[in-house]
Amino acid sequence: MKKYFLIYITFLFFSCSNDLENLNIDEKNATSAPAETFFNFALKNMSDLESDLTYGSNGSPYTLSRLWSQQISSVTYNEGTTYFSNFNWTNVYLGVLINLQESKEVIENTVQTPMNTVALQNQLSILEILRVYSYSKLVESFGNIPYSEALDVNNISPAYDDAETIYLDLLAKLNIALDNMDDSGASWSDDLMYGGNTELWKKFGRSLQLLMAMRIVDSNPQVAETNIIAALPGVFTSNADNATVNHLDAQPNTTALYLDLAVGNRKDFVGSKPFIDYMNNLDDPRRSVYFKSVNGDFIGAPSGIVVNYDSYSEMGTLFYQPNTAVIFIDYSTVEFLLAEAAERNIGGVVNAELHYNNAIKASFEYYQVDGVEAYLLQPEVAYSTASGNWKEKIGMQKWVALYNQGLEAWTEYRRLDYPQLSAPTGSYVNSVPVRLIYPISEQTLNRSNYEAAAAAVGGDLLTTKLFWDKY
Repeated sequence: MKKYFLIYITFLFFSCSNDLENLNIDEKNATSAPAETFFNFALKNMSDLESDLTYGSNGSPYTLSRLWSQQISSVTYNEGTTYFSNFNWTNVYLGVLINLQESKEVIENTVQTPMNTVALQNQLSILEILRVYSYSKLVESFGNIPYSEALDVNNISPAYDDAETIYLDLLAKLNIALDNMDDSGASWSDDLMYGGNTELWKKFGRSLQLLMAMRIVDSNPQVAETNIIAALPGVFTSNADNATVNHLDAQPNTTALYLDLAVGNRKDFVGSKPFIDYMNNLDDPRRSVYFKSVNGDFIGAPSGIVVNYDSYSEMGTLFYQPNTAVIFIDYSTVEFLLAEAAERNIGGVVNAELHYNNAIKASFEYYQVDGVEAYLLQPEVAYSTASGNWKEKIGMQKWVALYNQGLEAWTEYRRLDYPQLSAPTGSYVNSVPVRLIYPISEQTLNRSNYEAAAAAVGGDLLTTKLFWDKY
């Protein structure tokens, strides 16, 4: 009888242990998520990075580069404007790229049927567009970065890949992804940028391809021209195509800029003197959107100097709104690139003046500002009479149109060499930086790979030009 009793107790113990394990399952919190959730989370995180702003010495590639293009200045603290800066890329790798990878893994583990094959392939292509976009910004900012060994949780010391090799790989994979897209088919049921519109996602991808190809046109003209020609038939053709993320009125789904300016009530950021002076000289109507006036005048602060906030024009009312759209790439940028393609005689694009005018018109239209025809007739603006070569004409007007797109404005300043900006007095280096230095954490946690990368790019310095920045 005792033997049977022991057998019964043993059976009961193992039965109960199985039940006990089930008790550890949290039924209220999800342990897995659909691919679309990871994707939208990555998109939202990238949008936050694009719109975030900082005055200080620590920031992402997006935050401090806003100050370096000298469209705005920080007047209370000047670490960011004088280049005493430390950068991080954690929010790009862990906030964006990891989530895109998770989304891809969910899709690849989804059973394909005749009903969902096209949608799944389109989703993978869209993920690739955003992945390429995210990595390209890191390469354009730092140079060599962790790429082939990145995102592996078991590898805490990833090697850095060559910047140009990464960039060419990104362009190749972007082109494949776009060729694989069926823009008449379904993709996501919804997404934060285009609401599941595959055709618009493909236009974004082709516009990104055009932008990236033009970025390397001086360093690798053959690859650049091939990609420009592939992109041309599918790029943006109006502001309705713009790649933007629209935000909501309530936290936590407002823009990061709204949190910085309105919720944080920061009294730091005003228009920079070079930028506002240039707009004042042209009586540019966009000033009333970009900035608030001071007693009827638009006044820019000298970059890098601590001055009285109330004496200068703070950012416009639009940028204090919680739901202001965050721009990834817009139609105005595409038209400026087409004007450049015409000047470089690439892809059969002609009439640089027409595309230049279209770019400025697109900027006025986007910000709902009147007076573009009169503006274009000014000798200082008109393409045939504006001063300088085509790089100066396009570079100066692109600088204005890229307001509130800080990283792109700084990158195009580096590539086109216009506007001609000077470093503030007392800056860490005596010229406007052309590269971000690697995060300090890399020097301590990934030392050997950091040192190899620093040597490979020509020194981990703010003044080291990257492979695409030839002139």
